[in-house]
Amino acid sequence: MAREVIGAAVLSVGDELLRGDITDTNAVFLSRALSDLGFDVRRLGAVGDDLDSIATVLRQTLNVARVVIITGGLGPTEDDLTRQGIAAVLGETPEVDETLLAGIRARFTAMGRPMTANNAQQALLIPSATAIPNPDGTAPGWLIQGDHAIAALPGPPSEMRPMWADTVRPALEGLLPTRVAMIALMTFGVGESVVAERIAEIIHADPDVTVATYARAAGVEVHITARGATDAEADRRAGEAAQAVRQALGEAVYGEGNVTLADVIGGCLAKDRASVATMESATGGMLSNLITNTDGSSQYFRGGIVAYSREAKAAHGVPAEIMDAHGLISPETAVAMAGAARRRFGAEIGLATTGIAGSDAVESHPPGTAFVAVDCGGRIRTRELHRPGSRETAKMYFAQSALDLLRLELHRKASP
Repeated sequence: MAREVIGAAVLSVGDELLRGDITDTNAVFLSRALSDLGFDVRRLGAVGDDLDSIATVLRQTLNVARVVIITGGLGPTEDDLTRQGIAAVLGETPEVDETLLAGIRARFTAMGRPMTANNAQQALLIPSATAIPNPDGTAPGWLIQGDHAIAALPGPPSEMRPMWADTVRPALEGLLPTRVAMIALMTFGVGESVVAERIAEIIHADPDVTVATYARAAGVEVHITARGATDAEADRRAGEAAQAVRQALGEAVYGEGNVTLADVIGGCLAKDRASVATMESATGGMLSNLITNTDGSSQYFRGGIVAYSREAKAAHGVPAEIMDAHGLISPETAVAMAGAARRRFGAEIGLATTGIAGSDAVESHPPGTAFVAVDCGGRIRTRELHRPGSRETAKMYFAQSALDLLRLELHRKASP
């Protein structure tokens, strides 16, 4: 099915962005949101608080994109010049809208704060623009719909995101000739190149289904965007593609959307009324942190121990003879740590990590080596890991791998 491609762009305004004082999370959010809708995002850009610069960059952007979303520069100060920049490009004169001004005054009254004269700038409007309500701030946005669609939104994400969802997104959906459905599948334990190879036929199977892979901190995401003449058709295509990806990748797929490995194991443990405890060496508490980042973790997480030294491991129940015979970094010691954690906290499951997150070899093991183990009531699983790199990268990978090992054990236990 042939489809029209509509170009889109995101433009962020603010000197603080160019200086690197803040991270531009708005651009990431909006580019992803536009892509999910079915727009072809062709440009992301940032410009400082200068009227000529804003107007110049906006003119250039309109040459490559029919839809432009601008964030920032809508405040009350002299360097908030986004409205004036848009007006200059469109050849219109902004004037104070009395209805907007009354709304801004009412908000200040409700907050018990005086409204200064410069806040009247936030009530400026041009004839071709309609105001976007801002329930969480004093700056209304602008929405222009014509040959091009331009939306101007405040910089604070807490204000921008609701305005996008409530007003801008519904307005832009009407520009699309087709409907769009999106599914994101999360995987772990398989590299991005391998994932792409396994699903290569799916990637190229249907021109109206886009399948892309993205490396994330917690694995590889397979992002599916399907288009159809109706919502039902788009949903069907996305579902069929997702099912094909699941079949191709098997147990490497652990969930959809923003779900984490900790979410998945938390759901399984809560359902089974089972509990888990941890003992960590290489990960330094990161494993317990990931588990407890999930709502409701107090139902199943009994506690955790960070035992970096041999003495600490022994003090918490790891037999000295195992460490002496096999070393601190070994599958045998990892198993002993998992069992000690399970017994110490009276949990059904013990989970452990031991390894080298630093840059020096230990016990003849190269940097980035680790062993993780799960003791599920006497059923044992271990995994050997190799992830050289920074300490933070290695620790996160070891902790995520331990969660993944537990996920697979819980799925095996649940299988008939």
